[in-house]
Amino acid sequence: MRFPRSSGILLHPTSLPGRFGIGDLGAEAHRFVDFLHAAGQRIWQVLPLTPTGYGDSPYQSFSAFAGNPFLVSPERLVEDGLLRPTDLEGVIVAASDRVDYGVVIPQRWAWLEQASGALASNPALEGEFDAWRAAQPWLADYSLFSALKDAHGGRSWEHWDDTLRQREPASLTRARHELHARVRVHEVAQWLFHRQWAQLRAHAHSKGIAILGDAPIFVAHDSADVWSRPELFFLDDASRPSVVAGVPPDYFSETGQLWGNPLYRWDRLADEGYAWWIERLRTQLTLVDRVRLDHFIGFHNYFEIPADAPDARKGRWVPGPGSALFDALETALGPLPILAEDLGEVSPEVFALRDRHEFPGMRVLTFAFGSGSENPFLPHRFETAHCAAYTGSHDNDPVAGWWATASDAERDHVRSYLARDGSDIAWDLLRLGSASVADSFVAQMQDVLALGSDSRMNLPGRASGNWQWRLISGQASPELAERLRALTGIYGR
Repeated sequence: MRFPRSSGILLHPTSLPGRFGIGDLGAEAHRFVDFLHAAGQRIWQVLPLTPTGYGDSPYQSFSAFAGNPFLVSPERLVEDGLLRPTDLEGVIVAASDRVDYGVVIPQRWAWLEQASGALASNPALEGEFDAWRAAQPWLADYSLFSALKDAHGGRSWEHWDDTLRQREPASLTRARHELHARVRVHEVAQWLFHRQWAQLRAHAHSKGIAILGDAPIFVAHDSADVWSRPELFFLDDASRPSVVAGVPPDYFSETGQLWGNPLYRWDRLADEGYAWWIERLRTQLTLVDRVRLDHFIGFHNYFEIPADAPDARKGRWVPGPGSALFDALETALGPLPILAEDLGEVSPEVFALRDRHEFPGMRVLTFAFGSGSENPFLPHRFETAHCAAYTGSHDNDPVAGWWATASDAERDHVRSYLARDGSDIAWDLLRLGSASVADSFVAQMQDVLALGSDSRMNLPGRASGNWQWRLISGQASPELAERLRALTGIYGR
């Protein structure tokens, strides 16, 4: 699908400012939409909106279908009468440019539990909740899985009682009865997320802004998805992955990346007409307007690593589903508004798969310099406008941080290519991306603010300290919006 010429900003909702330690879907999110509109932007790109799992990563989620309950705005719950104003007193977290998940998570659950209890006394909202719940085919498995995790102290489902691990019907029925109250809390939390997100998305649409979401190719082992459909994944008799996902040694890591996600049994997915993937993408498209498919290379061939390997060096490439999956998705859903994350060790066959289905790919500007004029990420080497240019992704150092550690060859190449001295390097690359022929251009908010490495969202291979950066209230200023709007206008975005 071809997207109109436009530009936007990558900022995950957890990175929004606010009073309570983490960004949410309340007033600050709506103000950020207003900032994008004032800045002439037409894309808001977010990371996966699903519940975060190991390492607080949105790419290691407990569900590929559910929403992140920690994004629910407590102030909006007060407006809906599900919390009292006094419930928010005494728990204000000092303004910070970091998320402290250890503090945030227990408080958010306390509010969600209160809201779940209060819902019963509001017939109108209870009716809205009941109607929404009945329309979500994934919700029953997810809410029971989440309640069982709570009952087991957060332990992974592979360590549960065998009857629960193997989903014996009588055991599931008994658990749903015994954990009814906790199941309801998780159901209500999901409804609140989807309700608030729908309001925010409607506000974005009213300002002419499309939401670009993100779908990881793989799911976490400790997830409702694998627990409820284990036959679709390579697992051993103890329900542990027998092989796992990752990538070989590359730019980011000398030993590769050992992600640990279980791998799909694509033959079994094919036997079902790829129904699981169809429902996954259908659900995504109720939340966002476009979807960035992470690790697109894996649909052509993926890197399979023995589950007991210490790192990714002993993996092997295995064929993926290829066009069969996308043909099934297109038949079920129509033209697919997909952006292919086609970075890494990409073969001509991966590009052919991308192009057959007319998906735009990505061009990362901080990958463009230091290797000569043939580098495909240099704007003069873009073979088509049907692509998306980026200053960098969530896995990259912000431009100012990249520049601080760039090699002499990279710096010299930048200066000669741009005829600039690099003193305003972040905005130099903003100008370069805006001027390019790429249909879409997206900059990290950190680059719009010209922030350095301490604002990096994720360092691949680092087990902790990621996903924490936050915008400080006032940084998205009218003056910044005007500067960005002027640049956007010059290049017709």
